Amino acid sequence: MDRNLILAIVLSFGVFLVWDFMVLGPQREAQQEAARAAQAAATQQAEAAQDMDPDIGGLAGAEAALTVEDAIANSVKRVPIKTPTLQGSINLKGGRFDDLLLLQYRQGLDDESAPIRLLSPAETEHGHFMQQGWAVGADTAAGAQWSVNDGAVLTPRTPVTLTRTSGGLTYEKTISVDDKYMFTVKQTVTNNSGETKNLRPYATVTQRNIPEEYRNFMILHEGPLGVIGTKLYERKYNKLKKNKDAKIKESGVGGWVGVTNKFWLAASIPPADAEIEATLANRGTTEKPIFEAFYAMPNMALAPGESKTMQSYMFGGPKDVDILQSYEAQPEDGGLGVYDFDKAVDWGHLFFLTRPIFYTLNFFGDQTGNFGIAILLLTLIIKLILFPIANKGYESMSKMKKLQPEIKKLQERYTDDKMKLQQEMMALYKKEKMNPLAGCFPILLQMPIFYALYKTLFVTIELRHQPFLYIKDLSAPDPTTIFNLFGLLPFDPTALPLIGAILGIGFLPVLMGVAMWFQTKLNPPPADPVQAQVFAFMPFVFVFIFAPFAAGLVLYWFWNTTLGILQQWYIMKKNGVKVELGQRLNLPWAKKSAASDAPSDAK
Repeated sequence: MDRNLILAIVLSFGVFLVWDFMVLGPQREAQQEAARAAQAAATQQAEAAQDMDPDIGGLAGAEAALTVEDAIANSVKRVPIKTPTLQGSINLKGGRFDDLLLLQYRQGLDDESAPIRLLSPAETEHGHFMQQGWAVGADTAAGAQWSVNDGAVLTPRTPVTLTRTSGGLTYEKTISVDDKYMFTVKQTVTNNSGETKNLRPYATVTQRNIPEEYRNFMILHEGPLGVIGTKLYERKYNKLKKNKDAKIKESGVGGWVGVTNKFWLAASIPPADAEIEATLANRGTTEKPIFEAFYAMPNMALAPGESKTMQSYMFGGPKDVDILQSYEAQPEDGGLGVYDFDKAVDWGHLFFLTRPIFYTLNFFGDQTGNFGIAILLLTLIIKLILFPIANKGYESMSKMKKLQPEIKKLQERYTDDKMKLQQEMMALYKKEKMNPLAGCFPILLQMPIFYALYKTLFVTIELRHQPFLYIKDLSAPDPTTIFNLFGLLPFDPTALPLIGAILGIGFLPVLMGVAMWFQTKLNPPPADPVQAQVFAFMPFVFVFIFAPFAAGLVLYWFWNTTLGILQQWYIMKKNGVKVELGQRLNLPWAKKSAASDAPSDAK
């Protein structure tokens, strides 16, 4: 082989080796290092994501043995919270919000009764708290100790700043509060180490065990919930307690998560444009559940010397619709842009009825200053809307009343032939062009409205402790009872064992029963004697059914029935149906009057 050719091959191979060593090698190494770093970051993020519905603070393995007072007293240090609406403190262990009283809401009707406690320390049996922070890998630092300047007090005019240092990272958390129920949390983390750190912002709202006041009402959601992206998700306490696999894990952009009871809400709110992965779960056991509404944001790589800042929010207060909707408004309109925050109120599947009913009721309540009057006005509006349909029904009833003599003759003629009686009655209805079921339409139409009103009165806080006449709380049952002559006798029959629960029949349910009984006397009696007896007995049954309902709901049904009686009376007179009040009610003097007015040959 030619020596020059061999030399050329050797030189070419040498150049290739040098190029590989000097250029391609470092490039490959850099690519491999980047791949390893990406893989490590992905693994760390996956591990963090897997553990991002964590047992915050190790609650699952800890006993809840302390009272609220002892748990607060045992804290190393706390930052007081003092606003016109809130009182409490921030636990510097974990930076937890675990002590919060709602000053404008009382447990009882007495102004001297204790304010509602919303949040309580994790060490108590029913611990309920909120927390936000940064997770480094799987470590949430939920029990880390924070520092604050001596004498710091959180008020609407004085924010507080919490700080701590760990693992080469410096954390700073500046907390402010408005004059209502919203906390703003501005968090900054700085990497003072010599290596890149991967962090993930998170927030949790935790409830240890089922709250004492929980009653598991079918028409009310209580437990973890949240709007994740644009969709509402809910899980009741009992469902998560019985089945831990019933947890919800969803992702979306923006929203909020929280834990709600009948009237109160604790919620954590990420930045509006943040992508979140949220979990509603039971982190404890069936016997000792720990309910958690949790979200985590995407993993963030923090280079040496770099800082990251994030602003989020926490809400702790009543589910007052006006307040919730004020936070839904966009920042330029004075709000925070919290999406669908008023869905914390359980409007139900009939929201297209419950929302208008509530807005109308709330409007009249604000205008008149009394929600009892607001219920009367709302009932009047509903009655006016249904007036044409109700008129058709009452006209049908009037025609039925006119046909009663003919129907009675048919009943006497076909006493032993029920089939023939039904055929002749249907022929009579057809001849008179009358639908015997038309009278039921007004009642059927009112059923969904009645349920929607029941739902509205039950789930909205606006009627809580609102008075009307002798009633001190329209959201509670009538406080009087017929069995002590509505308070004239000095004893409480509802306190009697076993039977006390059925003795709470107040004045308003009795009044409603009287109105319903009167209305049955205006209606034509059913052809079947058994049905007639059942219908005659129904008002008394309804008295017992309605007795434990909210007084506001009974007030609606009484007033609605009264307006119905007036409308029905008018239609009957208009259609030439004679209404003799005394005779319809079978009063003795009416019978005597009728007998004395009868012709002498009929006597």
